Amino acid sequence: MKTRRHSRILDIITEFPIETQDELLSRLKEEGFKATQATISRDIKDLRLVKTLGGDGKYRYVSASKDSTDIRSNFSALFSTSVNSIDYAQNFVVIKTLSGMAQAVCAALDSIGYQEVLGTIAGDDTIFIVCRCAELAVNLTDELKKLI
Repeated sequence: MKTRRHSRILDIITEFPIETQDELLSRLKEEGFKATQATISRDIKDLRLVKTLGGDGKYRYVSASKDSTDIRSNFSALFSTSVNSIDYAQNFVVIKTLSGMAQAVCAALDSIGYQEVLGTIAGDDTIFIVCRCAELAVNLTDELKKLI
């Protein structure tokens, strides 16, 4: 069922300008898929979906594979328009985003695959990043601040 759902999610984001997880969940439910918001959130991460700014000025989910040449430019565009501030404490980096954008930014950040990052977690407007050590947190913070 998961494979079928993932395949349909990729089709849906290609066919429709999906802006939110709720929108994606509604489309899936209309087609008879049983899923929760938490399932959709995991699917987005598993499929490495990121939000990018469309020609109409609205954000939408798109697929970004690890070998995509556009992944860094998509991340940069999303990051620069969604992030309000970045700071660190010890080996933690904290990113504050516009309301509702933390999960999209976090998924995009995860798709980049920064080596210094052990893990990430996102809420509505805040992302917590755990780095391997304090020095790497400082380096990551400096690098990310260049994008905003």
